[in-house]
Amino acid sequence: MGVPRLSPGDAVDAFEEAIVLVRKLAGGGSPVTHHGRHYWVEKIEPAPVDAPPVWTGSVGPRSLAATGRVADGWIPGHAADWLSERHRTSRPVIDEAAAAAGRDPREIRTIFNLPGRVTDRPLAATRDRDGCWIGGSPEQWAEELTGAVLEHGASGFTLFSPSGGTQDLASIGRWGQEIAPAVREAVAKEVGPRRRRAARGPPLA
Repeated sequence: MGVPRLSPGDAVDAFEEAIVLVRKLAGGGSPVTHHGRHYWVEKIEPAPVDAPPVWTGSVGPRSLAATGRVADGWIPGHAADWLSERHRTSRPVIDEAAAAAGRDPREIRTIFNLPGRVTDRPLAATRDRDGCWIGGSPEQWAEELTGAVLEHGASGFTLFSPSGGTQDLASIGRWGQEIAPAVREAVAKEVGPRRRRAARGPPLA
């Protein structure tokens, strides 16, 4: 007798319940009993260590909302970046669900899978006709990623080759030695003054 397949909606419900249960079973404390719709456990001792952060690659509205309610982070699918239609329409679903659950939407961080070339010289255009990032010089990368952090709330990036696989060693080297340090420096220079202005409060009229 085969195991019945879950409907898409039930699969999302099971996914969300599993995240909740994993959290209950971590961090020590009293034995856990959980009688849920999809999972039942009786008096299981939680692990003494905290649960690792839970990241999702949610795409559909139901799973995006589940991400907002219970997950720690989101990685947009299909290498969608901060200027993509996918991100523009998906992130608000996460934020609204987080707020409805009493969470600060900023708690759900976003890491972008980012394919592209690292070139020796600047490119005339760093995005194709569809608006997708194709790469550029280290300086162009640094400018683009700094904007993603400061203007679109990016928490991190995963570099892929243009074909979606592992980048070549030279590009990885330039990413680690030139691009990432430049982004960190630029973000630090901008974030520091912003925090000081926030601490002083709004200007007086």
